[in-house]
Amino acid sequence: MTDQSATPPRPDTGANSMWGGRFAAGPDAIMQAINASIGFDQRMFAQDIRGSRAHAAMLAAQGIISPTDAEAIGEGLLTVLSEIEAGAFTFRPELEDIHMNVEARLKDLIGEPAGRLHTARSRNDQVATDFRLWVRDQCDAAISGLEALIAAALAQAEAGADWVMPGFTHLQSAQPVTWGHHMMAYVEMWGRDLSRFRDARARMNESPLGAAALAGTGFAIDRRATAAALGFDRPMANSLDAVSDRDFALEFLSAASICAMHLSRLAEELVIWSSAQFRFVAMSDKWSTGSSIMPQKRNPDAAELIRAKIGRILGATVALFTIMKGLPLAYSKDMQEDKEQTFDAADSLMLALAAMEGMLRDLSVNRDAMAAAAGAGFSTATDLADWLVREAGLPFREAHHATGALVAKAEARGIDLPELTLVEMQAVNPAITQEIYAVLGVDNSVASRTSYGGTAPVRVREQIAQWKERLA
Repeated sequence: MTDQSATPPRPDTGANSMWGGRFAAGPDAIMQAINASIGFDQRMFAQDIRGSRAHAAMLAAQGIISPTDAEAIGEGLLTVLSEIEAGAFTFRPELEDIHMNVEARLKDLIGEPAGRLHTARSRNDQVATDFRLWVRDQCDAAISGLEALIAAALAQAEAGADWVMPGFTHLQSAQPVTWGHHMMAYVEMWGRDLSRFRDARARMNESPLGAAALAGTGFAIDRRATAAALGFDRPMANSLDAVSDRDFALEFLSAASICAMHLSRLAEELVIWSSAQFRFVAMSDKWSTGSSIMPQKRNPDAAELIRAKIGRILGATVALFTIMKGLPLAYSKDMQEDKEQTFDAADSLMLALAAMEGMLRDLSVNRDAMAAAAGAGFSTATDLADWLVREAGLPFREAHHATGALVAKAEARGIDLPELTLVEMQAVNPAITQEIYAVLGVDNSVASRTSYGGTAPVRVREQIAQWKERLA
C-alpha cells in the first residue's frame, strides 16, 4: 500500500488573479497547455485592441467610467498595440489568451484604471467580437484576392479570345472552343466566389459586443454606439446567439472551400496542359521547380500545391461543423477550437489565390499546340450534324446517325472528317454538298457558336468587357 504521506505535495502555482477569488490555486501544466489559446489567438491582437477601445469610449460616454480613465485606457491600448506590432511584447501562456495578455499589460502601463475596462463585458462577447472582426477582415482580403485573380484571367482571355483549343467532356476531345472562352469559365466561377464572400460579410456584420456572458448586462450601455465604432451595421439582437454563434466562420469556410475547389480545378488543368503530352501551356520559372535527378524536368509544383489546398480548407470546414453541431447554448470551451481551423484555412486560401494570380499572369500559352489538338478527335462532328439539320433539312436524330457513320468511315481510314472526299460523304447522305467543308474547320466552328454564353470570339469579348466594367 502506498504511503500517501510520503508523496510530496504538488507545488501551489498561485491563484490566477484574472479569474478572481473563486480559484485558490493555478492550473497544473497539462491543464494550462490544453486551456491556453495565446499560441494562436494572439493574431487577433489588433481586433481585440480595437474592440476594447470602442468599449471603453462607450463606457465613458454612458457615464459608467470616467473620461479620465477612458482616456488612459485608450492611450494605454495604443501603446500595447505598438509594442505587439514592433515585436516587443511578451505573450504569457499562463494568461491563457490574447484578451488577458492585453489587459494584464494594460494594467502594467496604467495601473488601476485598467481594471475598469472589463465593466459590462465578458470574455464571451469579447472573443465573439474579436473573431468576427478578424473573419470580416479575411472576407475583405479574399474579395481583393479574387478581384486581382479575375483581372489576371481577363488578361489571358482577352489575349486569346480567338485562339482555338479543344473543349473536353470526360477529358475526351468534344468540340473546339477558344482559350478566352475557357478562361472566362473560371472568371464566372470566381465571380460566384466573390458574391459568396460579399454575402457572408454582409450577414456577419452585426456586433456581439455588449451581450456580456450570455444574458446581457444591467449597465446602461449603448450597443449601437460600439457597433458603429467597429463598422458593424447593428448589434446582434439576442445575447445568447451573440456569444454562441459561429455561423460567420462557417460561412467564410464554406465560401473558402468552394473557392479552393475552383482553384484546384484550374490547377489540375494547368498540370495536365503543361505536360509534354499536351504542351498547351508553359509555366514560368517562377512557378516551377526542377528535379534532383532528371535535369529535363520542369515540375508544376505551385499548381500542385494549390490543388492540394482544398484538403486543408475543406478539412477545417468539416472540423468546425463537427465542433459546433452538438453544443447547447450558450458558450462552451469547445468553441476555442474554432480559431486554429479558420486561421489555417484563411492562410491557405490567400496563398492559393495569390499563387494562382501569379501563375496566370506569367503563363505562356502554346497557341499552335492547342490549335492542332482542337481539330483532332472529330471535334467538329456536331457542326456536321448541325449543318445537315440546318441546310439539308434532316431531323436531328437522322443527322446524328449520318454523322456517326461519317466518323466511323474516317476513323477506319485513320483520317479526320475534313479529309473525307465529297463522294465519300454523299455515299452516306446525298444531301451533303461542298459547303459542308466550311463548317468542318475549327475556326469556323467556334465562330458559329454565337448563342449567349457561347465560345464565339465576339461573345467572349462581350463577356470580357462586361467583367471589366464590373470590376471597375
